[in-house]
Amino acid sequence: MAKFIDVSNKAVAAMLNQMQNKVGDLSPVLLAIGDDIIERTKQRFASATAPDGTPWVPNTEATLIDYIQQRGGFSGKTGKITAKGQALAISKRPLQGESGDLERQFSSLVTSGDTLLVGSSMIYAGMQQFGGTKSQFPHLWGDIPARPFLPIMADGSLYSDEASRITEQIRQYLY
Repeated sequence: MAKFIDVSNKAVAAMLNQMQNKVGDLSPVLLAIGDDIIERTKQRFASATAPDGTPWVPNTEATLIDYIQQRGGFSGKTGKITAKGQALAISKRPLQGESGDLERQFSSLVTSGDTLLVGSSMIYAGMQQFGGTKSQFPHLWGDIPARPFLPIMADGSLYSDEASRITEQIRQYLY
């Protein structure tokens, strides 16, 4: 089931209104903004940082052990981590899944009402973005820390740097 968060930023909205008064159809501008948001979102997976530049919470020991076990990084004789396992642990980034789909499955769409939708087709994207606890979601194997990659905060507002980037992009179209 799709979940939507309505994001509105006064500065962005004012500039979009100004743009709409000037050119009418906002679709090309909104699509370009959506493409840029997706590109920045994908870059966050490479840097393992939130939109405000803070590093994502590192993987837990349990996550690393599971990751290493699945890839044969433990010695069958001693049960200790092998050199291969150590290399795997060092290279494992947060939110790096088996398929890599979370960091690839983003899209943007402009609706007929001049609304830009940006999101992920992965059902668990919201949990990874905002986090959650086992008490909230009993089916989880543990608490999931928030690792924001989309440019929205839990209250639905844009990160300030992201809002600045969007207003600058609109400004370039306007002038």
